[in-house]
Amino acid sequence: MEAFGLLLHGFAVLLTWKTLLLMMVGLVLGIFVGVLPGLGGPNGVAILLPLTFTMDPTSAIVMLSCIYWGALFGGAITSILFNIPGEAWSVATTFDGYPMAQQGRAAEALTAAFTSSFIGSLVAVLLITFLAPMISSFALKFGPPEFFAVYLLTFCSFVGLGREARHKTVISMSLGLLLAGVGMDTVSGQLRMTFGSADLLRGINFLVAVIGLFGISEILLTMEERLALRGHAAGISLRVVLSVWKDLPKYWVTLLRSSFIGCWLGITPGGAIAASFMGYNLAKRFAKDPESFGKGRIEGVFAPETAAHASGTSALLPMLALGIPGSGTAAILLGGLMVWGLNPGPLLFVEHKDFVWGLIASMYLGNVVGLVLVLTTVPIFASILRVPFAAVAPMIVVSCAIGAYAIQNAMFDIWLMLGFGVVGYVFKKISIPLAPFTLALVLGSRAEDAFRLSMIGSGGDLKVFWSNGLVGTITTLAIVLLFWPVIDRAVGGVVRRVRPAA
Repeated sequence: MEAFGLLLHGFAVLLTWKTLLLMMVGLVLGIFVGVLPGLGGPNGVAILLPLTFTMDPTSAIVMLSCIYWGALFGGAITSILFNIPGEAWSVATTFDGYPMAQQGRAAEALTAAFTSSFIGSLVAVLLITFLAPMISSFALKFGPPEFFAVYLLTFCSFVGLGREARHKTVISMSLGLLLAGVGMDTVSGQLRMTFGSADLLRGINFLVAVIGLFGISEILLTMEERLALRGHAAGISLRVVLSVWKDLPKYWVTLLRSSFIGCWLGITPGGAIAASFMGYNLAKRFAKDPESFGKGRIEGVFAPETAAHASGTSALLPMLALGIPGSGTAAILLGGLMVWGLNPGPLLFVEHKDFVWGLIASMYLGNVVGLVLVLTTVPIFASILRVPFAAVAPMIVVSCAIGAYAIQNAMFDIWLMLGFGVVGYVFKKISIPLAPFTLALVLGSRAEDAFRLSMIGSGGDLKVFWSNGLVGTITTLAIVLLFWPVIDRAVGGVVRRVRPAA
């Protein structure tokens, strides 16, 4: 009942002209970066994060979360109208979305995409609403050993459950941990890897790195690819919207299945890419006529969009509850919360209840407002894609530079941003994932502090990480996830040997 009351209070706080205006601005900016080639959710949030520094934490996170929702919606526009995935997860949407547009059913495909996105996000927000009180109940049980075990679980899950090659994930994460140690050691006060540079005394700012890794690197890649945009006209009428909504009950199994898959892969580090492909493949597998998929079937739009948005939204739960970002965008939001003096984790639900429930309330309102907005403004944002990229790219680079400089008013940060842009470009060219690098850069210093405080408290005894049921369970689970590929192969081999004998 207390949680329900706090949620209602969150709605009351958000129902002001100021907050609704911030929502609208965030959604419009999000859709804008979602439809632009080379940008997307993580990039848009990273580039626009400095705009929120002068706001209070609640207003800032509401605007950033709406940028995220808008970017997720915007990605479907490029996939369906231009066959250009706005994000990696929206590749599956092009399989049936673009053929529908070619058949003159672009409005139907877009309505299906936006509606299923709304349903997937709504299911994920409901999950967050009901799980949040359970998380806050054991918040006070966390000390340095428990926090380090959680960070270890995060790192190990990225290695063991990630889709990328294990060695590339380890390389990316190791480099992130290395750079997280630059600057002054918070425990001993010693300087590390500053090489006599006064600018490095304060360490490498996470936001500067993110703007370069995501924003500048994507601009470089887009310039190299020389994208040519040729798409289909789009306009959504009320008749088409009502027609698609009337047929929704026919696909309730697909919507629920994709929502469940998305929530599961969002809370774990599976991510929206795996969720969208899994949702699409399962919809195709259980369909009566699977050969119709890929030829303009509306269920082929419902499945990946629902799963991807459920995953993207539910990824915020581990970020808020445990300080574990379930996606690249969640990692950027995690850094933003730390800038505003809020430490994501179990104690956030105890010390900042109003903020947490205000954020959850904004998820409900943001998705409703976002659905209405995208349904009415598709032609406007589709026309943005016809603007020459040569005119858009310089504006993006300038906004990145302004954002990086504004963080600490240091010219050095602009050069650092450009350097990270080159690093991000190289990483993407050789298929080294950026998410583990970003995660390690954000959590590296916190994980180190928790480990060293645990060692100080236990006199250097590693048994402290199995000193009680909670920390022991988390640590053991982390080790299992680290070696999960080996365990999976071993179990699979035993099953294959036993089955012939049976």
